[in-house]
Amino acid sequence: MSTKGRKFAVKGETVASHYAFGPLEDDIIIKHRLLTRTTTTRGEPPLKKLQKKFTTFALEIEKEADNYNDCERLAKAFLQELNTFEIPLLKSKVVIDANVREKENFNDLNGEINKQIVQAQADIEDLKRQLEESKVERKHKEEGEAIRKLIAMQPPRSETQKVITELEKEIAMLEAENTASSRTLDLRKKQFALLLHVVDELQNTIEEEQRSLVEEMRNVVDDHNKSGSEDATMGPEAMAVDYQVNP
Repeated sequence: MSTKGRKFAVKGETVASHYAFGPLEDDIIIKHRLLTRTTTTRGEPPLKKLQKKFTTFALEIEKEADNYNDCERLAKAFLQELNTFEIPLLKSKVVIDANVREKENFNDLNGEINKQIVQAQADIEDLKRQLEESKVERKHKEEGEAIRKLIAMQPPRSETQKVITELEKEIAMLEAENTASSRTLDLRKKQFALLLHVVDELQNTIEEEQRSLVEEMRNVVDDHNKSGSEDATMGPEAMAVDYQVNP
């Protein structure tokens, strides 16, 4: 694992650690140590030691001398080194298998957690919807309670019905009075119209009589003027005749 860029706090300040290798070199070294089973930078790597054992054994076999004992000794040494090298590999395989199982378990757990998250989100949305419905229901209940209190403040229905009945009677009386007043007004209108007609007729009659009177007076004056003229023409003769008739 790379430790490049690791930070730690000293007296309230953040200080970055500095190492000799960069992230890339650090990863390469770690991979090499894992492949060669080298845990430290000191000492000879196990793979190199195994390689040397095998090379020594192979060279000894290629010799034509009578070296069976040496070959057997080197073979045992190589097998022992191989066994020593194989034990960490087996351990690593066990660790790898355990890690694979752990990863599978983690994936299963991660899938289950994701399902739980989705379910939790759905539950949250459902609870939000229920909360909104509860708010609306509570609002309706409060409005209903306010209306109930307002209704309770009103008089009983019997009294309200009694008032309505009295008002209906008053309305009926007013309508009757209004009807009577309308009829009286219509009658007065007709009478007034008749009166205006009579006055107009009287005025026409008076004007006609006045014209007739003026015409008669004019005729009388004309007749009188004619009579005066005739008397003046007859003279003493008429007077004598009158005297004889009336001694």
